[in-house]
Amino acid sequence: MKSVQGKTVLITGAAMGMGRLFAERAIAEKARAVVLWDINETALQRTLEELSGSKTKVAAYVVDVSNLADIQASAEAVRADVGEVEVLINNAGIVRGNRYFWESDSVRDTKITIDVNTLAPMYVAREFLPGMIASSGECRLVNLASAAGFTPNPRMAAYAGSKWAVIGWSDSVRLELKQAGLDHVKVTTVCPYYVNTGMFDGAKSAPLLPILDPHDVVEEAWRGMCGGSSFVILPRTVVLSEMLKGLVPIGVRDFISGNIIGVYHTMEDFKGRTEQQA
Repeated sequence: MKSVQGKTVLITGAAMGMGRLFAERAIAEKARAVVLWDINETALQRTLEELSGSKTKVAAYVVDVSNLADIQASAEAVRADVGEVEVLINNAGIVRGNRYFWESDSVRDTKITIDVNTLAPMYVAREFLPGMIASSGECRLVNLASAAGFTPNPRMAAYAGSKWAVIGWSDSVRLELKQAGLDHVKVTTVCPYYVNTGMFDGAKSAPLLPILDPHDVVEEAWRGMCGGSSFVILPRTVVLSEMLKGLVPIGVRDFISGNIIGVYHTMEDFKGRTEQQA
């Protein structure tokens, strides 16, 4: 797929950060319609106003992706308004950190993290995949996971667990589509290190893990999506950490990850946003 020209694109967490950048990219490529989902009504309305005015139809829905009923009702409204979605970007996410797991509010923090990061992409994809499968054109499913889905990290256990789950689910769906002979629908799993959108304010870079610019992540993710890449992993250092799992004892891996790659102390000053779902 060369571009999203003429296609209907839906982005979750679209009011700000990378979600908005994905929307801008889709409009620039002359998508037929761009559908914005976000829980932040004020930011969503502002983004809608600023992105409207081109030949691309831009529609916005206030959606709480942690709520299955809200996802189902909003998906039905989208299909009635713009038809089937051909490109779905599961971008919405939430992060809680800077506390050990046993110090966190396990009911509030863990549940919302799993609801938004793990279950929501599954529920949203389940709504729109049948339409993609029935389509005669190329379709794409993009799932924003995280480098934390590969590398365990102190002070973000629930977040890491939520992203490990997304990676396993997303790549399994990729294989299912391939096994079913549905080659026109491709899945890309995007796994970046911390991205400078405000969501990870206070998190540290590491010697081999720089904080990423959101424009760079969106560019790489977009290129991977259009090309049908299975994974987009940023930076490549993350791949090194993954390789260590099968090559060295756990104690050695922990030493390298903690003292050479430097990831194990990066959440100690984490603050994040007041409103994390975006």
